[in-house]
Amino acid sequence: MTKLFLITGFLGSGKTTFLKNFVKLFPKDEIAIIINEFGKEGIDAKLLSSLKISISEIVNGSIFCVCRLEQFKQTLKEVIEKQPDIVIVETSGLSDPTGIRDILSSEEFRDIQYMGSICLVDALNLKKVYSTARVCKAQIATSDIAVINKTDIASADEIENCKEILKTQKPNIRIFETSFGYIKPEWIDDMTELKPDTDMDLLQADTDTNSLQYMKNVKTRDITLQKYLILVKDTFTYQRFIQFIKMFVEDTYRIKGFVSIGGEIYLVDCVSNMIKVEKHDIADSNNSNIVPGRIVVLSGKGMPTRKSIKDAVSLYHNDVISFMQN
Repeated sequence: MTKLFLITGFLGSGKTTFLKNFVKLFPKDEIAIIINEFGKEGIDAKLLSSLKISISEIVNGSIFCVCRLEQFKQTLKEVIEKQPDIVIVETSGLSDPTGIRDILSSEEFRDIQYMGSICLVDALNLKKVYSTARVCKAQIATSDIAVINKTDIASADEIENCKEILKTQKPNIRIFETSFGYIKPEWIDDMTELKPDTDMDLLQADTDTNSLQYMKNVKTRDITLQKYLILVKDTFTYQRFIQFIKMFVEDTYRIKGFVSIGGEIYLVDCVSNMIKVEKHDIADSNNSNIVPGRIVVLSGKGMPTRKSIKDAVSLYHNDVISFMQN
């Protein structure tokens, strides 16, 4: 049978870096990866192309939402037909994965052994996203283990706060701490599937966010999530681009994309108020399909993201082509 691992975690928790380390645990196995990104622009698959592993990509919506569920099932069937030893599904940071066991319990996926779910947690930002994004609670409740990432730059209080949140949402979850997405083999040695009703019971207890009703509607779109696409020219200098991003980064969950600055390609990967814009070697990524100048911004309902972006675009109008909400 093909073993399937589910990798979840809110935006910016480090899933892509973690996935690069995770595949190293199976050096003798044939691996297939399914990448899900909420925005129209697929970034993670490009960053993972150097792994030289079969990668399927589903973008512009969650694979557990009605808008992409059938595409996910069809992609998974096509992957399984090739009989890989391991399938790894990396969900969008905005996905609610509570329906995974129902999906895999159907007859068409009888050849899949579900190994469980691993939730990546951002030690610096869990408190913020836990209180503002409903899917964060669902990701924790569905997971068998939680890996607190970025502990090298988090304080002891921030790490302890993460543990308290995780245990409050799911008392029996196993918790590990790491940095740079590193994982030890023994962490997954005894991963086993939890009873299907366990997660429901835990979400029922979360009356503050009416999670029981939310659980019953896991295949509907989360209207609290907002997406924006910014198209920029190649006229930005590095410092001007950083100043541009600073004008709205604190009003977002995540900013991702590629830009061309001074004739070189840069990867934009910002989480909360942490700005990361670094040179990206296309040759190293083994992918020539990167299109610079497209920046995806993800935020939540009630956040002043649109106004902040509009103000930034107005100030840097000579370097920006357009921005739109989609």
